[in-house]
Amino acid sequence: MIDLSTALTMATSTDSGMVRSHNEDSLAVEPQIGLAVLADGMGGYNAGEVASGIAVALIREEVMKALAADASSARGRASAEHAERILREQSSKANASIYQSAQTQPQYAGMGTTLVAALFSSNLVTVAHIGDSRLYRLRGDSFEQITRDHSLLQEQIDSGMISKEDARHSMNKNLVTRALGVDPEVETEIHSYEVLPGDIYLLCSDGLSDMIPEDEIHSTIATLKANLQLAADQLVQTANDYGGRDNVSVVLVQVNERFAPEGGWLSRFISWFK
Repeated sequence: MIDLSTALTMATSTDSGMVRSHNEDSLAVEPQIGLAVLADGMGGYNAGEVASGIAVALIREEVMKALAADASSARGRASAEHAERILREQSSKANASIYQSAQTQPQYAGMGTTLVAALFSSNLVTVAHIGDSRLYRLRGDSFEQITRDHSLLQEQIDSGMISKEDARHSMNKNLVTRALGVDPEVETEIHSYEVLPGDIYLLCSDGLSDMIPEDEIHSTIATLKANLQLAADQLVQTANDYGGRDNVSVVLVQVNERFAPEGGWLSRFISWFK
């Protein structure tokens, strides 16, 4: 298993915001295996924190186990299909674990969480998401939202009922149509994209995207990209400066160089002559 910690730089920042008494967001990064996970919990008192914590901890642990098993069997993980299968299986396990906890422990009834996870492998990023936590990509001067929210507001935008600009001021921002742990099964949306050196990926909870205009998120990352941790901290600070009505969490991932396919010895042997 190739160590990606030189190919990727990761930074994280999270805060409870200016209104909430505790932080129900959870996040984790593992640069060496190219994994970033972020979840925004919902539910009764502290239950959202439990749901997001279960999701992030379980996905982090199980993805690491799956990749370690691949390395020991020399299968590698050279294909997008394989990375997608790993994230689909582990998000399904997380859903079952959260749902079971909610069913068996009354204080956790109705809890759930959004999810956005990115797994970097073989010059690709595989993105899994549920709910309205997002992934953006900065490539050159272009900054775009890669994920599409699973929310009532997004459905209204898609149907033409409301414009994207008016949506920023809607009262329906937090009504997600899909979440981990609410139902016995949930469909995780998963796609893979080619990555290029210089790309910066932003994973964030809606505490960031709801508070800061997209062009300001873009300019903050572009201006501070030489210091990724400073950029992450500044995004959180700006969300709080705008009012910090929700917990806010960000993960920034910068691609420093291309990373070779992680197949068996034949793939590595061939790559030496390319």
